Amino acid sequence: MRLGGVTLFAALLAFAAAPCTAANEVDPLDIAANLRAQARSFEHGEMVERNVAQAVVLYCRAARAGDAEAQYSLGWMYANGRGVTRQDGVAALYFTLAAEQGHPQAANMLRFVGEPTQDIPDCLRPDPPPAERPAVVVQQELTDFVAATPEQKEALQLVNELAPKYGVSSKLAIAVIRAESNFNPGARSVKNAQGLMQLIPETATRFNVRKPFDPAENIHGGLAYLRWLLAYFEGDVQLVAAAYNAGERAVVRYRGLPPYPETRAYVNRILAFFGRRDHPYDSTVTPAYPELSEIRRTKTIQSKVRVP
Repeated sequence: MRLGGVTLFAALLAFAAAPCTAANEVDPLDIAANLRAQARSFEHGEMVERNVAQAVVLYCRAARAGDAEAQYSLGWMYANGRGVTRQDGVAALYFTLAAEQGHPQAANMLRFVGEPTQDIPDCLRPDPPPAERPAVVVQQELTDFVAATPEQKEALQLVNELAPKYGVSSKLAIAVIRAESNFNPGARSVKNAQGLMQLIPETATRFNVRKPFDPAENIHGGLAYLRWLLAYFEGDVQLVAAAYNAGERAVVRYRGLPPYPETRAYVNRILAFFGRRDHPYDSTVTPAYPELSEIRRTKTIQSKVRVP
């Protein structure tokens, strides 16, 4: 579909362009792929509790960034009324966007949904200006960690370079690397967790990590996961560390810190090095875990873990 000589995709891309935040220092295509992978996890209940509404939100953000697969997924959801009210015009709009980028299934689906709507969905409208959005987390300096080995120096250099782009404290990232792999980029666990930040294959796929034993790519994936966990648990480092070790499903299942001795010891190690129970977070990354307020009220996560 063309609007005044330009494709619908080009027109909407220009419409949706907005001032970038510090998070956009990362490759936008990588960000879109990460958002799409997270959306798929919520849509199908993979590694997280199934939440189709949240999948739609994340697909929207990836679609606006130009991800054809996310645009196709939204078209399919609107065409079939999955998690949203069926709207053929909106479905046609998303299928058109994807088809204009060469997506063959989207082009085929256009035969069944008619003409695209002329109204721009809220999903594709630009974000508010940066001044109206939460401030980007400031990097916490590693003033009390001295890198001694070549592996530690390489990891520290990468973390100091990459952590600010994800709004994650360098000190928290190093605490995780220290606890997970002891700075061994070739580490592999019995559960097939890989690399410096010990990403299991599902997490690597979720955050678009293709080479988990590459230090830089592994740290990118680990930081992306930490950023997501920080938003999901609203900066609660106990829950973030527990979820990183045992998976967010375990935290959800036990409505707080899981009873696993390994996980509790892991949380203590992270807290001991990081020295804080809270961490700033970007609420635009993902909505918070719905039961978080109840967990805090019952204080189930504070009964046995303390900062040494």
